[in-house]
Amino acid sequence: MKVTAGPFILALVVGLVVTLLAARAAARKAVGVGPLEVLRESAAQRRLLPWPRAVFGAAALPGGIVLLYLVLQVKESAAVPTGLGATMALCVGASALGPVALRGMGWLFGAVAARLDPGAGMLARSSLITQPRRAMAAASPVMLTIALACTFLFAVATTDAAADVTRTGPAAWAAPVLVGSAVAYTVISVLNATAMTMAERTEEIRLLRTLGTKPRQLTRMVCWETLTVTCAGTLLGTGIAAASLTALGKAATGRAGFAYSVPQYAGLVLVCVVSGLAGALASTRKARRGSLRPDD
Repeated sequence: MKVTAGPFILALVVGLVVTLLAARAAARKAVGVGPLEVLRESAAQRRLLPWPRAVFGAAALPGGIVLLYLVLQVKESAAVPTGLGATMALCVGASALGPVALRGMGWLFGAVAARLDPGAGMLARSSLITQPRRAMAAASPVMLTIALACTFLFAVATTDAAADVTRTGPAAWAAPVLVGSAVAYTVISVLNATAMTMAERTEEIRLLRTLGTKPRQLTRMVCWETLTVTCAGTLLGTGIAAASLTALGKAATGRAGFAYSVPQYAGLVLVCVVSGLAGALASTRKARRGSLRPDD
């Protein structure tokens, strides 16, 4: 296998361009806020999906579907890369349009949490329903991890099963090691995303304490909200991975099925859950148990 500098240079250029475009978009949004609008506080987001986000998501989802169709048409050697491309396109579309799904999932899963833990569960449900875009920011790393890791890991297992190949020695550890390096990134991204979204709620948590909510209730609220967001991201990622793997399985064996490992899948989900809870609880600890005065 020949390694060239082209992919590395391309990745560097794309990363810089995307970062600059994201920073420019955020700066333009901040500059465009009016003086009176800055002084107004509102817990509910006025628009669920801004039109650029809706257009981008509506373009990415059909692109992913087209790539799923191409998995069945390309050569066998190109099927796995095409399947991974389909997974990435579907993840982009789901991340852009995800707030719509998050609002529904927040309402459904939040109802269960409110039934099991009326006070804390109801608060978590209200936050997810009123702020689905903020919740999707925390769910996106989970969705991306589950979708890409499962697609890559189980695609290798599916192609090996179709070719009746049994990997031994270092070859048997190649895919898990690559996925493990991605999981290390996942821990960082989930921790950061959860910590950033929860840090935005510092004043809200202090206000709830002022109104008489106990620290234990706030801790349970944070846990319920994090678990709901992680569950939503896991379901979205699992659905995307299942679609890509089904196409890959049909291309390899002629049947709509694929090989998978329940322990490996459960391990990925567990890493996401633990990382999310750690980030959420750490970032809100001072607001939940510290002084009610922000300056202290």
